[in-house]
Amino acid sequence: MKQIDWSQLDERGREAALARPEQRANMELQDGVRAIVDAVRDGDWRGLCDIARRLDGEEPRIIPVAPVAADARSELPRDQVEALELAADHIRRFHLACMPSEVTVETGPGVTVRKLWRPIDRVGLYVPGGRTPLFSTMLMLAIPARVAGVREIVAVTPPRPKGGLDPLIALAAELSGVEAVWTVGGAQAIAALAFGAGPIAKVDKICGPGNAWVAEAKRMVSGLPAGSAIDMQAGPSELMVIADDTADVATVAADLLGQAEHDAAAQVILVSPSRRVLKAVEPAIEKQLADLPRGAVAQASLGSGRSILVRDLEQAVDIANAYAPEHLALSVASAEALVPLVRNAGAVFAGPLAAETFGDYLAGSSHVLPTDGAARAWSGVSTYTFLKAMSVQTVTVEAARRIAGPAALLARMEGLEAHARAADARLEKVS
Repeated sequence: MKQIDWSQLDERGREAALARPEQRANMELQDGVRAIVDAVRDGDWRGLCDIARRLDGEEPRIIPVAPVAADARSELPRDQVEALELAADHIRRFHLACMPSEVTVETGPGVTVRKLWRPIDRVGLYVPGGRTPLFSTMLMLAIPARVAGVREIVAVTPPRPKGGLDPLIALAAELSGVEAVWTVGGAQAIAALAFGAGPIAKVDKICGPGNAWVAEAKRMVSGLPAGSAIDMQAGPSELMVIADDTADVATVAADLLGQAEHDAAAQVILVSPSRRVLKAVEPAIEKQLADLPRGAVAQASLGSGRSILVRDLEQAVDIANAYAPEHLALSVASAEALVPLVRNAGAVFAGPLAAETFGDYLAGSSHVLPTDGAARAWSGVSTYTFLKAMSVQTVTVEAARRIAGPAALLARMEGLEAHARAADARLEKVS
């Protein structure tokens, strides 16, 4: 990780210190994604199958969840099944409590406006898979979608290296109320969801994280005519840790490596006013890397990592707000005192016991969070992700008499005569 003294940087240097890895905006990657999206959009099912055979190793298949989940239940140790069930229960409890309420407001005598929530009809869920199937993402996406009342879920995940659906993803799908999963991944899966391909139905919104190819595909299809909406920019993972002198260095190192092992394009940043902590973290990381199964991936990620010395914790939070991390860990003695200062973060882990790992699996909130600075304006996945709001107005006779004139006047002030006449017509009707 690159060592940085924040006080020694000018404005340009500070921007460079918080820059995301370049491969996330690589032009070659963008061109490759565009070629895949165009091939699926123009070639429909045949175009999708051609790309899937080349990149996934097999054609897309829809696999019923129940038999694969049953095999998983019989083959997995009981404690693993119970851990999945515990996670599903926590996630469902949290999202049920987060369901928004309908609102009715009488904005003036006889004028009532309601805000009503309706679920999106059909959503596509992307669950990262392949060599490292993230079954937890199925829980984090499908459970809030079901709680929100989504009518149809089209779930996709890359096939296993040896083909087919991973049993853990199947079990997570069953616990989430998903009956079948398509085994297709990457940008080709996103394109199929966005435009439809053969039996894969076009969806209204695509949700879920992925690598740089998936993130770019989501961004691209959301901007194309007839493309689907997306939840957010959810690409390679990132973590910023703010640590004070009380932080346990081994725990901080473990947290940083926990994100770094996701992807070579993941980014981890440590910010601290403590020289002791910053100095001790490097050897702690090296020690833990020695026997880390995904050590090579983590090592590659650490190449774009940062270790930043700051004046105090307030300045550390200022840096976090500028960076807007997907995950922000407050490994400090008085974490709750810093939380009110945090404006931009996908998820905050307040205190040394609030592990980001807990958030990844079973605390309850979704781990599908905005990356690449999108936390300045976007939230993580929740029931709101799968809902849309509409307003409903009702007007009494007395209210129409009172507001029709002012409404017509406002319309004419904007030069919209037809609008004004529509208001006048109501006044004539009730006069």
